[in-house]
Amino acid sequence: MPQQLLPEIQAVILDMDGVITDSARLHAKAWKQMFDAFLEQRVGANYTPLDQDKDYRRHIDGIARKDGVRAFLDSRNLKLPEGTSDDGPAVDSVAGLSERKNDMLLNILDEEGVQVFPDALEMIKKWKEEGKPLAVISASRNCQRILEAADVLDFFDVRVDGVTVQEKHLEGKPAPDIFLAALQELGTKKANTLIVEDAIAGIKAGKAAGFPFVIGVARNGEKDELIQAGADRVVKVLTELSYPD
Repeated sequence: MPQQLLPEIQAVILDMDGVITDSARLHAKAWKQMFDAFLEQRVGANYTPLDQDKDYRRHIDGIARKDGVRAFLDSRNLKLPEGTSDDGPAVDSVAGLSERKNDMLLNILDEEGVQVFPDALEMIKKWKEEGKPLAVISASRNCQRILEAADVLDFFDVRVDGVTVQEKHLEGKPAPDIFLAALQELGTKKANTLIVEDAIAGIKAGKAAGFPFVIGVARNGEKDELIQAGADRVVKVLTELSYPD
């Protein structure tokens, strides 16, 4: 039997998109569709498309939707009005583009569905068998819908997502708020709680919160980026955590 990597760990907080489910791929696809169409209309036929490997990970991945809109627009030296919660997806504002991206995501989710990474499911079941409470965090307000579609919602004792962030007025990643809120609901000690993230902003948020064990998941070879962000260890699949370092 393999030894536990961190036998002192008593609880685990996992990011959803890219760690548990392949929904990060769906988010990236929706962001690209939305921004490419917007850029073509705004800049013209010579626009530079959104790069899913660079632009998405650098400016959008793991953060709240409106923050992602602002960050990408800033990277292209474009400005839009903030807009209001009444802005629909047809409005060219930060709020409107945020809703436009969400509509595209839901369409893609309905068409393609969402899958759970087998290594994540194996470790989640293992941790549950060991009696470790689990929390899932996500910047997405569609977190519950995605987990239900993937049939893994019931594994988690705590869920802190984009809806929670809005209701409790939490700062989005890379601020530590979302992890600290999950920790409070779990009722465990920071020193004994493992963070598992795949986004640069998420790694930074976990370290900013003061968690001693922040694991980066580099499914597509982003190891150096996650180490630079502060990850204590980087794995390609979660089942590597069953083995000593």
